[in-house]
Amino acid sequence: MTGEAGVILAGDIGGTKTWLRLAAGTAGGLRTLHEQRFDSAAFDGLVPMIRELLAGLPQSGSAAPAIRSACFGVAGPVSGRQASLTNLPWRVDADEIGRQCGIPKVVLINDFEAIGYGIEALDAADIATLQAGRPVAGAPRAVLGAGTGLGVCFLVWGEGHYQVIPTEAGHVDFAPTDELQMELLRFLQKRFGRVSCERVLSGPGLVSIFEFLLEAGPHQLAPELAQALGSDAAAAISQAALGGKDELARQALQLFARIYGAHAGNLALTVLARGGVFVAGGIAPKIIEELRAGEFMRAFCDKGRYVALQSTIPVHVVMNPQVGLLGAAMVASR
Repeated sequence: MTGEAGVILAGDIGGTKTWLRLAAGTAGGLRTLHEQRFDSAAFDGLVPMIRELLAGLPQSGSAAPAIRSACFGVAGPVSGRQASLTNLPWRVDADEIGRQCGIPKVVLINDFEAIGYGIEALDAADIATLQAGRPVAGAPRAVLGAGTGLGVCFLVWGEGHYQVIPTEAGHVDFAPTDELQMELLRFLQKRFGRVSCERVLSGPGLVSIFEFLLEAGPHQLAPELAQALGSDAAAAISQAALGGKDELARQALQLFARIYGAHAGNLALTVLARGGVFVAGGIAPKIIEELRAGEFMRAFCDKGRYVALQSTIPVHVVMNPQVGLLGAAMVASR
């Protein structure tokens, strides 16, 4: 593996799993040299993972390539050169990684910020288009993604590529748009007090919507769904809805999609996202059938005097689960 110029290391560091990728810069972009998945909880830090990655490189009778820079997207708050993982009891220290692994430049970014940078690296096979719109080159973009929580970032053009503006817009107030959603808000206020969008647009949020509808009236749950609710309730609800196995689950997922579309439309208006709105996160690819069914885009465009504007904004669903790793690699290469 000698002779590789400009070798970089990228990582997508999560509480459950971590992906590391070595790549080399070429005229056509980045070429992956080696990639490996790790069980995060099996390690006491990132440095041992990096060492295992390098130790596992294919042997070619030569030394491992020198890494010139690294970027890691971390599922947790980043403060300067350090980061804490929300669901893992160890910290990531950029300076320590640099010293122990011999990497001159190490950068830490939030995992959703990494997703934002990865948008530019996607190709047509990585996205599903809900609305083609009329994209404007270099115009702002909005990215949102529901999963365990709700991530949001904005992209603005500068210095020849998109720059990511991280936000906490997943924690803005939930804004109901009809009487049913107002009842949902009152239901959640009793449970949480203040209700943010993340309380609704997330895996736990889908469960809350389902529980709200279940409390609103008598319903006989499908036996398979009732049994599955005790494990991964959000997945069980979405699967029952998409498989036509439970009517209440179908209503819950439809309401989730309607609220998701409305929030995406609000973000599009916030930055005039004529460069496109990108729906990322772990949930969207799994419910793509529901997002294509119409409720999402109807809510996205239902903005009163701005319906015509909303219809011009491209809307895509990110189907590539490694978009964050792509983004970390983009940052490392720059």
